[in-house]
Amino acid sequence: MTQQTHRIVGVDVGGTFTDFMLLDGDDMRTHKVLSTPDDPSRAVVQGLQEMGVLNETPLAHGSTVATNALLERRGARTALITTRGFEDLLLIGRQARPSLYDLLQEKPAPLVPPERAFGVTERLDKDGRVVLPMTPQEAEAVVKRVQASGSESVSVCLLFSFRNPAHEEHLASLLEALPGKPFISLSSRVLPEFREYERASTVTVNAYVGPLMARYLRRLEEGAGRKGLRIMQSSGGSISARQAAEQPVRTILSGPAGGAVGAFWAATQAGHANIITFDMGGTSTDVSLCPGRIQETTAAMAEGFPIGVPMIDIHTVGAGGGSIARVDEGGALRVGPQSAGADPGPACYGKGELPTVTDANLVLGRLVPQHFLGGRMALDSARAVRALEPLARALKTDVAGAALGVVRVVNSNMERAIRAVSLERGHDPRRFALLAFGGAGAMHACELAEELGIPRVLVPTHPGILSALGVAIADVVKDYARTVMLPSARLTKAAVEDAFRPLEAQAREDLAKEGYDEGRLRLERLLDLRYVGQSYELTTPCPDARGDGFAGAIAQVFHAAHQQRFGHSDATQAVEAVNVRLKAVALGDKPALVPTSPATDTRVAPIAATDAVFQGGRYPDAPVYARESLAPGKRIVGPAIVVQMDATTVLPPGWAASVDGWGNLLAERTRYP
Repeated sequence: MTQQTHRIVGVDVGGTFTDFMLLDGDDMRTHKVLSTPDDPSRAVVQGLQEMGVLNETPLAHGSTVATNALLERRGARTALITTRGFEDLLLIGRQARPSLYDLLQEKPAPLVPPERAFGVTERLDKDGRVVLPMTPQEAEAVVKRVQASGSESVSVCLLFSFRNPAHEEHLASLLEALPGKPFISLSSRVLPEFREYERASTVTVNAYVGPLMARYLRRLEEGAGRKGLRIMQSSGGSISARQAAEQPVRTILSGPAGGAVGAFWAATQAGHANIITFDMGGTSTDVSLCPGRIQETTAAMAEGFPIGVPMIDIHTVGAGGGSIARVDEGGALRVGPQSAGADPGPACYGKGELPTVTDANLVLGRLVPQHFLGGRMALDSARAVRALEPLARALKTDVAGAALGVVRVVNSNMERAIRAVSLERGHDPRRFALLAFGGAGAMHACELAEELGIPRVLVPTHPGILSALGVAIADVVKDYARTVMLPSARLTKAAVEDAFRPLEAQAREDLAKEGYDEGRLRLERLLDLRYVGQSYELTTPCPDARGDGFAGAIAQVFHAAHQQRFGHSDATQAVEAVNVRLKAVALGDKPALVPTSPATDTRVAPIAATDAVFQGGRYPDAPVYARESLAPGKRIVGPAIVVQMDATTVLPPGWAASVDGWGNLLAERTRYP
């Protein structure tokens, strides 16, 4: 049961389905429709119409428009203006390589080719003082070159503009006066921080996806009849549609961020503070480790491009229900990253021909055709078998064997992702619960947990709609940053207060303009710290110590963070602050879940049986349970399948699940090798 007065619809657009969660008082209503990749707004409007809430209910939206534009390289024709001599900045990048010993790896081509990278004669020093003025003639000349290039969008990134934005602002005023005004993205507005390459990359990605996002939001507001539309950003909070249109780079991980927020909220409501979120959708799988909090990063990569704005620390792999299985030239079975998506979709959806993970699960009896999507969508089992037959012949096995291989390979891909966010960062996955969601997450979670030694799997009440729930309950968040470069000798309480003061004033002003009361604001102070001489820093909370103990408290926080992240620290080394960061949060309404007392009778009757296949053998009479019949206190034993409108849960042999007071399925192993 929930207690809230707020009414809002959360929408998450995925590669295969678009999900809806309506929060209305004590009521939670869910809905799903197939996504429309050619124009995602059509699926959003369709779902709102079918739910009967078009034009009448506030809307929060997790968008994949910016993500897909970057992924598919179909962004706007973009130009770059930078300080003369730095035109090759995006092309040169960093020496760091994603795969150190891979001699055949190819670096992604820059979003702006060399012929559209323009240098302007000007120079500021590290403190923002003008060393070489930018003359009016020089500024007008470079703007004319941009106009002649036919660019729809322009990114501007001048040296040390984060200290003094005057030159960038002057170029923006000239660009805005051009006929057919281009989309303009200034580094001093998007990412006013040091590190030239990361800043240029971030502002260029923003410019590259900006026109597409602006057009999409315009269509969505017109189709849905809303002017109060909010968009989920990658850091786990929502922003206005206007800000999302101006800075779409903040929405690159919009959908996955909604999932992490929803997962952490559901877990903490049920008393599980330490979780690994496991979101398996139709196209990809997103995992994030939450050690009592949602972790963020400002050093994310998106399709090979650094993104410097705050994001939830999420690791993504191309493994989903629509991932296509194939045998490579060497005879090895591969699954993904190519996906059948929503169109044509898996073969069992009736249009596709290629075998996917969904087809494999159907052949193995882990999907029950008559209960898929609440019985609203038929699955073609015979077509799934036909799609897998060529794979079986290539692997010299039967169709069930090929399907087991597909599941095992995709599980291996996802297992590596979980290891990347846990073991590789100093966290033992055995001390966490695996919270499974997305349309396919609960089908694979128990097998993954078994491989990793994770003791329990938590499946929330609405696993397939959890990202939409996260989008609906997300707070309004605005992030601010300033480069300070404070060495240990100057790292005083007064210096840090002076750095935060203008950021906090700006945050209060910005949120007041959007109508948020001071009493609902929470300002979180963060510091980017490093040892003197290090190239990269760690973001830590700013301690509240006062007086002479302030520098010591900062050092103590950093040493602990360094020990956790890298396995070592050195208390004899001096610590410096590179950036100050402010997270301004306007707290929103959230459901207050009230646990239900468990039933004394733990038994539950299955609604059907299925012929299910696992690595240990075939189970011709595996019970199928309806999720709505699993009240708190009920218990089921694997092998078993649990069906509901938005997802299917698979309980393998050797596992059992009970329902807690919040309606979550808590699965644990009952048998060990």
